[in-house]
Amino acid sequence: MKLKTLLGTALMLTLASEAMAEGEVNLYSSRHYDTDERLYSDFEEATGIRVNRIEGKGDELITRLQAEGKNSPADVLLTVDTSRLERAKSAGVLQSIDSDVLEARVPGNLQDADNQWFGFSQRARIIFYNKERVAHPPLDYLSLADETYRGMVCHRSSTNPYSQTLLSAVIANHGEEAARAWAEGMVINFAREPQGGDTDQLRALLSGECDISVSNTYYFARALRKDVQGLAQDDLPQIGWIFPAQNAEGAHMNLSGGGVAAHAPNRENAIKFLEYLASDSAQQYFSGGNDEYPAVPGVGLSPSVARLGLFRPDAVDLSEVAKNVPTAQKIFNEVGWY
Repeated sequence: MKLKTLLGTALMLTLASEAMAEGEVNLYSSRHYDTDERLYSDFEEATGIRVNRIEGKGDELITRLQAEGKNSPADVLLTVDTSRLERAKSAGVLQSIDSDVLEARVPGNLQDADNQWFGFSQRARIIFYNKERVAHPPLDYLSLADETYRGMVCHRSSTNPYSQTLLSAVIANHGEEAARAWAEGMVINFAREPQGGDTDQLRALLSGECDISVSNTYYFARALRKDVQGLAQDDLPQIGWIFPAQNAEGAHMNLSGGGVAAHAPNRENAIKFLEYLASDSAQQYFSGGNDEYPAVPGVGLSPSVARLGLFRPDAVDLSEVAKNVPTAQKIFNEVGWY
């Protein structure tokens, strides 16, 4: 049995042995998925620690933590995307922690260099295209800006964290000059003004608004698993996908993660909760319940995610990528990607 699997099993046995523990953990979460309910109920059953939740948008929760200061009841912040995790760190609303479990379970490139945040699930941000209209789709991110794809590409706005982190990764992998040229080419190649969410980018492939789009995998995997408005099951075979840069840096990964709040009143319970999120059973919920990729290597994928196929992810340190977000936003503004 692999070491990480052994650690995952040992972790759940440790949690189970603490089932009579008392106390609570106060969770501020921007994850809005019904399937996460099993994460919380299983943790409560295993530890006896009650999970109290406040849900909201990521940036709103960070602002709330700042306003509450030392009086904040929050123990844990969970949010989506590396840029928001780094924003929380920069805002001073997280704290560094020591956890042998998290160090052993979560790969080094998926955690903050100062141990203020850790990734627990991933989404690959990949290229989708209409197979009936595109014979030769781009094979990497930089190629999206090629003249070949003039007026064919849909993407989200620059204010979206997914866009910010992708450009930040391009900076990390190819340098600021190449990133600026890419952003300029993307603006030229847009089929419409950047708008909508990732599901909207996929719908646009079927409506004919664009021929190529960029989206996180879990939106498409969800549509493979169940009906999604505007993405009829009968129409999905028209959509092809490319895991970009497989001969270079690999596919860019978005991160969902969390950390212990700066003034957590239940600090030890907060660390236990984060360690639980790295257990095999919790990692399987991320994939099976929300069509995500587990952060912990070796955990099985749900059928919908497995249908997308094997690929090589970008192994760039996301803590380093996050530092490029201000530069990325500056580039967006200068090239007119709004």
